[in-house]
Amino acid sequence: MAANILVADDDTAIRTVLNQALSRAGYEVRSTGNAATLWRWVSQGDGDLVITDVVMPDENAFDLLPRIKKARPELPVIVMSAQNTFMTAIRASERGAYEYLPKPFDLKELIAIIGRALSEPRDRRPQMGKPEELDSIPLVGRSPAMQEIYRVLAKLMQTDLTVLINGESGTGKELVARALHDYGKRRNGPFVAINMAAIPRDLIESELFGHEKGAFTGANTRSAGRFEQAEGGTLFLDEIGDMPMEAQTRLLRVLQQGEYTTVGGRTPIKTDVRIVAATNKDLRILISQGLFREDLYFRLNVVPLRLPPLRERSEDVPDLIRHFLTIAEREGLPPKRVDSDAVDRLKRYRWPGNVRELENLARRMAALYPHEVITAAVVDAELNQTSAVSAPEPQTEETLSASVERHLARYFAGFQGRLPPPGLYHRILREVEQPLLSAALAATRGNQIRAADLLGVNRNTLRKKIRDLDIQVYRGGS
Repeated sequence: MAANILVADDDTAIRTVLNQALSRAGYEVRSTGNAATLWRWVSQGDGDLVITDVVMPDENAFDLLPRIKKARPELPVIVMSAQNTFMTAIRASERGAYEYLPKPFDLKELIAIIGRALSEPRDRRPQMGKPEELDSIPLVGRSPAMQEIYRVLAKLMQTDLTVLINGESGTGKELVARALHDYGKRRNGPFVAINMAAIPRDLIESELFGHEKGAFTGANTRSAGRFEQAEGGTLFLDEIGDMPMEAQTRLLRVLQQGEYTTVGGRTPIKTDVRIVAATNKDLRILISQGLFREDLYFRLNVVPLRLPPLRERSEDVPDLIRHFLTIAEREGLPPKRVDSDAVDRLKRYRWPGNVRELENLARRMAALYPHEVITAAVVDAELNQTSAVSAPEPQTEETLSASVERHLARYFAGFQGRLPPPGLYHRILREVEQPLLSAALAATRGNQIRAADLLGVNRNTLRKKIRDLDIQVYRGGS
């Protein structure tokens, strides 16, 4: 006997399309344009699956969903919406929807989802979580790429699965990690973030796992690490690709056994944290270079999530600029709006700094420009100024070495006047320069012209360094 599907949408055209498509797929279909009729059918025990729009003339589907789940908890409900925001996906998940689909949707995808929903055992279908008022909008964008991210995040909220977020700098990786925490089942626990690239390598293990009194010179008291601070909540490991190998080994043990020891400690400590990691590097390339553990990569990469750069979702720029200007106004800056020509200019820009660059631009324009309407001329002036500042002059080989040596000089200041042996100095110089060049080549997928531009060095200088340091250049492939 064919399954019966109940469709509720006040758009006659959508009801017609769904009736035809689902009938051809072998289902029986009943459709209505209001929530009252849908509720009457459901309460009478009709239907094996519901497809409903969010906004209907007489009632919002998010208000109806709790009643449906209470009356018939086994009935899968697919929610459609043209209000394609992160909070729409979260509200659908919180109220027990089986799936959320943004409009316009793909009919083949919808039919595949219906097939999965009807074939799953009833006790495995998603049940309604605790309803909450979720008024903030942590993520903004209506592009297909962002819609897919919303759908994945909505499914991850009530799990403890480890997530690995990959994306360029400024795409919002920490924002996604915070959303996973703030709207997940660990929301009442702490959210603790640590950036591996911002901590001296010899202090990372102490920062992560804590240390005992006397564990090393200067350890005058016991110190709690980030794992202890995040107990019962979420630990966000940003720029995980910069984690030293020794710390990677200890982190692997935590993921495998759920316990760790402090630096200088002997007693294993059980831990209950959710791990969300992020990187702007290709960890597979780091693995091939011996800089990242493959077994740790597979432990972290349970759910991979790629955040697209802003240039790949330019259709989100209008929503984002309005969002950031609204925030600026709430913070006390004068109200501003952007005219259509200025929006077009913003959409054509490449945004090397991604969403973070757009946010900074919005705040700057809100603070500095006296007129309420921001024009294309204002946007052009700001973007041209930014481009001029961010384009470095080509450097010589000596300038590159001098830059690295200045970095090392700051590092060696920690020796408090005790100079290391000259051989050690040059060995560390090589160890700093080689990963720097490797990272630039990995980021540009082996394009030496782009890598040289990224580093601000002459291409011939880069080629000489690659040869002298025996750096393996990425040649492409999956």
